[in-house]
Amino acid sequence: MKIGRFSNLLIITLCSFLLSGQVLAAKIKVAGIYTQPLQQKWDARLHLALQAQADAGEIDYVYSEKVSNTDYVRVLREYSESGVHLVVGEAFGISAEARKVSDDYPEIAYLMGDPGSGYGGEHGSNFSVFDNYIHEPCYLMGVIAGGMTKSNKIGMVGGYPIGEVNRLFHAFMAGARSVNPDVEFKVSFLGSWYDPPKAKEAAFAQIEAGVDVLYAERAGVVDAARERNIIAFGNVNDMNKEENGTGVVVTSALWHMENAINHAISGVKTGTYVAEDYKEWTMMQKGGASLAPYYEFEDKIAADVKAKVAAISSDIMSGNFTVVVNDDEPKSTY
Repeated sequence: MKIGRFSNLLIITLCSFLLSGQVLAAKIKVAGIYTQPLQQKWDARLHLALQAQADAGEIDYVYSEKVSNTDYVRVLREYSESGVHLVVGEAFGISAEARKVSDDYPEIAYLMGDPGSGYGGEHGSNFSVFDNYIHEPCYLMGVIAGGMTKSNKIGMVGGYPIGEVNRLFHAFMAGARSVNPDVEFKVSFLGSWYDPPKAKEAAFAQIEAGVDVLYAERAGVVDAARERNIIAFGNVNDMNKEENGTGVVVTSALWHMENAINHAISGVKTGTYVAEDYKEWTMMQKGGASLAPYYEFEDKIAADVKAKVAAISSDIMSGNFTVVVNDDEPKSTY
């Protein structure tokens, strides 16, 4: 029995070194756990970044989608028991529970979408947090929208009034007001992350209320804009090219998770992974966010507005301009 206890202690001790100096093989096993179907663009950004690393031969990648919060801890623990080296997922509804799982597996790295991102939410030595801090390109979109609206009324349709959405809306509103102080806003939340028909109906209601520009935080809004012949601005993915947005979507605030994912994978492989907040990895300076091309709207945006956007972009990249993060729930102004 003494030998058995010593062996178990030795195994645990060796495992504890995995995240603090042990160099792993060229290919590691990574699990992705997503609460939404991969058609939902937030989870899709994570999946595509991990799939790119799998296609490059850097990782073995397994994943589960449509995992409810009530089942998430079970799935998280099962993957943790399966021999993975890194788990990428989301813990917005089960933050405390996910941390408890990570405590039980100190040899595994966790990179989780989490409400603690931006607020020192990393935990222990192996639980890193992130969120989509794409508020900077959202501000730039607002500058363009404020210059293009004719009715001075802009609509915004989002999933839920939580930090990751609220900060984008506030940045968009601030950008619009910076060039057009008379602009007013309609704000709607769906109570769902993926319900295109409901998003479309919410957008129709805003159009009836006089908006002539829409911020399409959720899928379905662009379809409403197309049917009513108004313009829209996209969110997370390039909605001009990926969501039937040609001729409708002026530009989109893009979220790039590739650099963040690669940073985590590199840390695990080299034994240098530590718990950290990946907030900056989802912002413009580290390549985590950008503004999509203007495409067919290139000549429809006023030259002075494009110049202003370019100047602000340069200042953001150099650290001379900061877009304020406001996670409070935005409200309609008329």
